[in-house]
Amino acid sequence: MPANQPIVLLQEVDGERFLPIWIGSFEATAIAFALQGVETPRPMTHDLFKDVLDELTVEIEQVLINDLIEGTFYAMITMYRNGSRHEVSARPSDAIALAVRMEVPIYADENVMDEASIVIETSDDVEIERFRDFLDHVEPKDFL
Repeated sequence: MPANQPIVLLQEVDGERFLPIWIGSFEATAIAFALQGVETPRPMTHDLFKDVLDELTVEIEQVLINDLIEGTFYAMITMYRNGSRHEVSARPSDAIALAVRMEVPIYADENVMDEASIVIETSDDVEIERFRDFLDHVEPKDFL
């Protein structure tokens, strides 16, 4: 990716929009390991957090990418413990890394999607190549 900065690309379930979020390399590795089922010899930070939540019987309901302010995305983790609902602010990359480990849905606020999403209209090879070219040349500042 541009400047070797990883990107998470969230896709609408029933739509054509994608939400690109630039993340750090540690978080990218944590997300990729969880998606690929890679187990490390010692728990990574997000694995540790999941284990703590499991031990405390905290259930994660969802992750919501809820805001975009001056080019920075924000997220909320919604969780329940003993019938009480709690929301915790988090970096999207950390929230996503936790969500994939706990197999919970990841949502984006409609206003965030309207402001920062991109659309891929077709799935043909030409359109896919244009999208890859876009990802190779786009920078976070382009979404400000």
